Amino acid sequence: MPPAPCALCQTSRALIIRPKNHQKLCKACFLALFESEIHNTITANALFRPGERIAIGASGGKDSTVLASVLKTLNERHSYGLDLLLLSIDEGIKGYRDDSLETVKRNATQYAMPLSIVGYDELYGWTMDQVVSQIGKKGNCTYCGVFRRQALDRGAARLGIKHVVTGHNADDVAETVMMNLLRGDLPRLSRATSIVTASAASDIKRSKPLKYAYEKEIVLYAHHKRLDYFSTECIYSPEAFRGSARTLIKNLERVRPSAILDVVRSGEDMAKLVPAEVSNSSQLLANTKDAVIAADEEEAQGEAGCGSANGRASGGEMATMEQKLRDEERATGKETDFTLQGQRHDRCKHPSTAKKLPKQHLQKCVRCGYLSSQSVCKACMLLEGLNKNRPKTEISVSVEEGNDERNRSPTAPLTKRMEGLTINHSTC
Repeated sequence: MPPAPCALCQTSRALIIRPKNHQKLCKACFLALFESEIHNTITANALFRPGERIAIGASGGKDSTVLASVLKTLNERHSYGLDLLLLSIDEGIKGYRDDSLETVKRNATQYAMPLSIVGYDELYGWTMDQVVSQIGKKGNCTYCGVFRRQALDRGAARLGIKHVVTGHNADDVAETVMMNLLRGDLPRLSRATSIVTASAASDIKRSKPLKYAYEKEIVLYAHHKRLDYFSTECIYSPEAFRGSARTLIKNLERVRPSAILDVVRSGEDMAKLVPAEVSNSSQLLANTKDAVIAADEEEAQGEAGCGSANGRASGGEMATMEQKLRDEERATGKETDFTLQGQRHDRCKHPSTAKKLPKQHLQKCVRCGYLSSQSVCKACMLLEGLNKNRPKTEISVSVEEGNDERNRSPTAPLTKRMEGLTINHSTC
C-alpha cells in the first residue's frame, strides 16, 4: 500500500494524523496550519495591539513553551509589534519547579526574551512545600491557585505590564467547563470560556491564544519543532478535583475526537444564557472562604504555568504520546454515535426567584494593599490560617557519628529530628 499523501499539499508524504479531525498532513503543512490557526484566533479576537508589552506566563512546560515559540514566530511574521517577555512563578516545590525553571531560563536565551521570576516565598513567606507540610495534599491546589493568580498580577505590575498570556489549551478549557457543570456553578462559565479574562481585583487582563488548540497537537508541534520543554507533572496535582474532569474529557475524546471543542463551544453557549447579574455575583462572593475552596481549585491549573495544566496529563498520557512520537507513533481512533431511546420528560418550569444582587465595590486589602471586594483579600485569608498554625520555634540537633576519633568529622554532621519533644516556653 503506497504512503498517503498530505491532504493539503498533495505532494509530500503524510506523517501526522491530526487528533482534532484525523486529517493526514506532512510535517511542514501541520506546522504551518497550527501557526495559522493561532494567528486566526489572535486576529479574530483582537487580542493584541501594536506596541503592547506582553508577559508570557512561562512554566517550562509544553504549553507555555509552544506559546512563547509561536508568539515569537507570529510577531515577526505578521508584524504584531509586540514586546514579549517571560514571567515565571516559583511556587517553591523542590524536585519540580526548581528543575522546570532551568528550562525556562534556557527558553529565555533561545527566544531572546527577558525573564522575570516571582516566588511565593518572597511574596507570602511560604513555599508550596511548606504549605503542603502544614495542611496536607488535599486542598493544596486551592492555596496554590489563589497565590499564583495574585503573584501573576504582582509580577506583571512590577514590570509595568497590563496584559499576561497563559498557555491554557482547549483541553484545559473543556475540563474547567466540566468542573463547573459537575459543581453546578454555571455563573463561572463566563470567565472559564472567555478567551480574554479580567479580574475585578486587578487592571491586568489575561488571554488564552491557545484556547482552541488540542493538547495532543501542542505536543506534536513541540515534538516536530524540537522545542526544549519540561514534561514532569506537578507532584501535588493528582489530588486536585480537576483530575476527575480530565479523565472524563479524555474518555470522551477517545470515542469522539471533536468532543473537546464540542464541550468548549457548549460552555460558551451556556455562558451566554447566564444573566449578567448572576455572573457578576460569583465575583462578588469570590472572597468568602467557602467560595475560595469551591472555585479556586480551577485557578491552580494554568495560571503562569502550573504543571498540571502545562506539561501534565492524566495517567502519563502525554508522556506516553511523546514516547510514541519518538518511535513514529501510529495514531488510530474510532468514533461511535450512541442513540438513547426512551420517554422524554420536559423539565418543570419554575418562576424566577432571583434576588437583586448588590453591586461590587472595590477596595484595597487592609493587609497587603491588593484590590479586593472585601476588606481582606483571598490570599490574606488563607495566609492567616497558615500563620496561626505555624510553629514558632524550629529545633535541629547535630550529632557527630561514631565514638572512634577516626569517624568523627566536623564536616559530616548527622542531623536528627526530635519527635515527641515538648517545650514550655513561648516566644514573642
